[in-house]
Amino acid sequence: MKKNRFQEVLSRGQIPIGHMIVDFNVRGLAKMLEVAGLDFVVIDMEHGGFGHAGVADLVAWFKATSVAPFVRVPVGTYPFIARVLDTGALGVMVPNVKTGSEARTIVEAVKYRPLGGRGLTFGSAVNDYEGVPDVSEYMREANERTTVICQIESHEALDHLDDIASTRGIDVLWVGQFDLTNSMGIPGDFKNSRFHSALKQVIATAHKHGKHAAIQGGSVAQLKGWAELGFDALSYSEDIGVYIAAVSDGVKDLRAAVARPAAEGTRHE
Repeated sequence: MKKNRFQEVLSRGQIPIGHMIVDFNVRGLAKMLEVAGLDFVVIDMEHGGFGHAGVADLVAWFKATSVAPFVRVPVGTYPFIARVLDTGALGVMVPNVKTGSEARTIVEAVKYRPLGGRGLTFGSAVNDYEGVPDVSEYMREANERTTVICQIESHEALDHLDDIASTRGIDVLWVGQFDLTNSMGIPGDFKNSRFHSALKQVIATAHKHGKHAAIQGGSVAQLKGWAELGFDALSYSEDIGVYIAAVSDGVKDLRAAVARPAAEGTRHE
C-alpha cells in the first residue's frame, strides 16, 4: 500500500503542505504538483465538478507520485466515502461536520474492522491491483495509512468540538474559514477577534485529543500567520486561483513591458 506522505511529514514534526484541486483534471497535473514539492492534495467533490470517474483518474495519477491524494466528498455518507477510498485515495475530507455522532459515522465508513465497518474488496485500484496474502494485516495497515479529516465550518461544530476531536479514528480538524465565519455572522472577516478565538479553540482542542489542526489559505502571508497560531498542516490555495493569479500577473507585466503609445485616429471630414 502506498505510503501516506502527509502522515510521514507530520511524524517528523514538520508541516505538510497541500493544495486543493477543484477544476483541473489533466494527466500531467500529478507530476507537476510533485515537482512543485507538494506533500498532499485534496480533490474536491463538494464544490468541484468531479464525478467518480474523474476522481479515479486523478487518484491513479497521484499514486504514481510521492504526493498523497485525499478526496473531499460532498457528504459524509458510506456510498461516497467507500467509493472514493476504493479508488485508492489515502484520505477523505468531510465538509461541515457538526457533532461527534457525525464523526463516528464517518469513521464507521472509512475504517475496516475493528475501528469501523468498511466493506472489503481486493485486487483493484484500492490496493494497486496486488494480491492480499494476509487480510488482517492489510486491514490494519489500511486503517493506519488512511487519513480522516473533519471540516469545522459552523458554530454548532465549535459547540461540539471535544466530542468530534475525541472520536477514535478522526485525525484532523480542518477549519473551513468562509463557512465558519458565515455561520458566526461575520462572513469573510478573518481579522475579527471572534474568528481568531475560534481558530485557537480548534487548535487547542485538536492537540488536547492528540489530533492535528489544518487550514487552507490563499497567500503565503495568510498561511504563515495561521501557522504561527499552531496549525499543523496547511493547504496553499486551489488550482483555479493559482492559475488565474499567475496568468493575470504575467499578462499585466507583459502589457506594461511592451506598451506602445496609442496611434492617433485618422480624422474624417
